[in-house]
Amino acid sequence: MENTDTTPAGSAPTTTDATAHPEVQTAAGRVRGRWRPTTGGTGNPQSAAFLGIPFAEAPVGELRFAAPVPKAPWEGVFDAAEFGATAQRGDPGVTLIPEPSIEGDSTLNVNVYTPAIPSDTAAAGMPVLVYIHGGGYFAGSPASPWYDGRNFNRDGVVTVTISYRLGFDGFGWIEDAPSNRGVRDWLLALEWVQQNIAAFGGDPARVTISGQSAGGGAVMTLLGMEQAQHLFHGVYSISGALADVSAERAEAFGRSLAEAAGVAPTRAGWSTLDQDRVLELQKKATAFDGGDMTSIIEDGLPLGPSVDGDLIRRPTPESFRAGIGSDKPLVLGSTDDEFTMAMGDAAKMLRWVPTGMLLGKLGVAKPARKAYLAANSDVAALGKARLAGRVLTDKMFRRAILRIVADRGTAPTWVYRFSWPSGTFGFAEHCLDVPFFFDCLDGPAMVPLAGEHPPQALADEVHAAAVAFIANGDPGWARYDRDETARVFDTPSRDLRDAYASVKPLLQG
Repeated sequence: MENTDTTPAGSAPTTTDATAHPEVQTAAGRVRGRWRPTTGGTGNPQSAAFLGIPFAEAPVGELRFAAPVPKAPWEGVFDAAEFGATAQRGDPGVTLIPEPSIEGDSTLNVNVYTPAIPSDTAAAGMPVLVYIHGGGYFAGSPASPWYDGRNFNRDGVVTVTISYRLGFDGFGWIEDAPSNRGVRDWLLALEWVQQNIAAFGGDPARVTISGQSAGGGAVMTLLGMEQAQHLFHGVYSISGALADVSAERAEAFGRSLAEAAGVAPTRAGWSTLDQDRVLELQKKATAFDGGDMTSIIEDGLPLGPSVDGDLIRRPTPESFRAGIGSDKPLVLGSTDDEFTMAMGDAAKMLRWVPTGMLLGKLGVAKPARKAYLAANSDVAALGKARLAGRVLTDKMFRRAILRIVADRGTAPTWVYRFSWPSGTFGFAEHCLDVPFFFDCLDGPAMVPLAGEHPPQALADEVHAAAVAFIANGDPGWARYDRDETARVFDTPSRDLRDAYASVKPLLQG
């Protein structure tokens, strides 16, 4: 059944002034956007936003637990003036980025930002950024004002943000449903880009995919997938968190959740539950009870891309070692203290915990502890909470960077660290680098994450490196796979050999 919130607005031919409301013909129908100004810089002064364009039918009813179905053609003009519905419902209480939830059924949509609309005869040629939001694979929204592509447009990059199904609807194992439905949503959205982006001025042969946190893991997953290789040409992973849930773990979690729900682990069984009930069950099943953190650190959450042997044939590191994606340039990195803020409330309690016991609880093997403490003596001197936060960061993010570089061998790979300390927290926490990447320090909700007056000059550097990579396949510093040089983004920024030396003791533990 057609969902009313994706029905194109206005069935009659448009008479809107094209200078204010540009229109583009997509494969499924005509869409109308809105021009807005860019900010800062000296590039293109205007950006056209086309919001909430459906790339698939609403995943409801018979399509709820199905693979995504391409959006059927429409008549008239779709008025793409507002963000479409989001898979995120309500406030999950975990996102540090302003990511609003929007009600509605048609949650599979794209937002396109472009500096210019080519004529019917003009060749499209601008590089394209496709951004996948984070949120642990269960939260997040492409409707964040921080993900607005206007300033990438200013610098000649067409930008697309995509939505996908989250949590159990997107990634939960169901006996007779397609696996990895959220991943299939990414693939269909990228197919939409290949088919339609030229009409927005973009070049389908110059697509870079990027994302942060779970979004950074998403683009790494895609880089390791044979079926995805034709859909993009470069990858920029920001604080990427790979899932690679084993098939056995995915099935065990799906069966356990179905049992808790009192339904059969089938599409028919799950279809008897409304979304609120599924979210309630999911939240309870994934809640951390405060016990041993080793399992969650090493294995991650049970909802995310799973190694199903079909769409995702093997764990992503194995794909890299097999050479999948080795022809594609990759930039990856993290902030220095991704999860240190999570330990803030535990500072007083941790004062009395012996260091060895703390490291053991966080999964640091005994043979690695002495070398790790020596390599991180500056952080250890700041107290147990800061040390615990650095261990969490290293185990969940920074160690993976070194392993991925090694797995890719001589494939073109650049590494960075984002080290500038937030004016609010005093260290470089999770999500802090996102507004620098998008060059939107003038956006909302900046002070709680970055403090007053974050350095615009650093945003200029981070954003310019991203633009250079998207446009030319090189962010502007030496490749890590050649001499282990990484860019350290700070005030001032610098290039540093062996910039992740403090993480190396964990490679053996």
